[in-house]
Amino acid sequence: MTETLKDNRAVFPPGRQRVFLEHVLRKMPVTDMAHACHCSERTIREWRRERFSMPLRAVRTLATKASVPIPRDISIRDAYAHTSTAGKIGIAAVVAKYGRIPHNEKHRKEQWRLWWESTGRFEKNPILEAKPIRKPRKSTSLAEFIGIMMGDGGLSEYQAVVTLHHVDDFEYASYVTELIEKLFRVKPRIYHLFKKSVNNIVVSRKELVQYSHELGLPIGNKVKQQFDIPEWIKLNQNYSIACLRGLVDTDGCVFTHKYRVKGTWYAYKKLSFTSASKPLRQSIHDLLRKLEFHPRMAGEDVRLDRVEDMKRYFKLIGSHNPKHLRRYESTLG
Repeated sequence: MTETLKDNRAVFPPGRQRVFLEHVLRKMPVTDMAHACHCSERTIREWRRERFSMPLRAVRTLATKASVPIPRDISIRDAYAHTSTAGKIGIAAVVAKYGRIPHNEKHRKEQWRLWWESTGRFEKNPILEAKPIRKPRKSTSLAEFIGIMMGDGGLSEYQAVVTLHHVDDFEYASYVTELIEKLFRVKPRIYHLFKKSVNNIVVSRKELVQYSHELGLPIGNKVKQQFDIPEWIKLNQNYSIACLRGLVDTDGCVFTHKYRVKGTWYAYKKLSFTSASKPLRQSIHDLLRKLEFHPRMAGEDVRLDRVEDMKRYFKLIGSHNPKHLRRYESTLG
């Protein structure tokens, strides 16, 4: 295989990359998939959520090892095809701002720094002033928001972002947007990232970031900090249930497990929650046991396998993500 072919990306139609990987997962655990593709387990999960396209080499490797056919309707794209366009956009932005391409970028930055230190930082600028938000009291709605943020959300210094699949989670994105607006009296912006097949729900409010951090959400890389459910949620069962709903609605999956015994096929709905944070997985496991479920730990997953547990889950915990409801209620088999 040539180096050029190694760099090619496989572009699936919306939803098909996830389906392809779910077929592979029935034959191989995530750890084996990551080893075969020379990547992390996190990358496998991101591919499954269709946040990123897959290298063609990885598609072929997994298809071969799991004996899963490669969809015929995928297209192939050069991994670096976008760089020329990106460069032109960058040059156009610089010209629009300065009227020309600066000959000495270092000198320009030094002059800006001198202006900022002597004048700029002392001037009143409404853009730099923190805009207020509503700080709601602790409630089941706030606990569910925390669960959503721990699942597919994240905090940077100035922004809170929730990233959802642009097709599968399209309806759920409306629910999340309305929940944020109801809680904080702030209208989020939604940015569609076409190449990653996701919608980013973004709130640019430093005060929201600070308040969320006070409530127990980490700023920056959640996994490196091995984040966990905040204590104020753990100590209240109603809050815990709402937080669990938010977590599973974002980082959970409802799937059909099929197997054959003596020529007869059986199929059952199961639920899996995935996280690279060990404390969070343990807390989810402990919470489910406390609620009299029968969870099972499997690598980075916490699973519910029993038919009666699935019925109780959707009756007691429920879901605000139509995707999960449709998968659970769909005909087995």
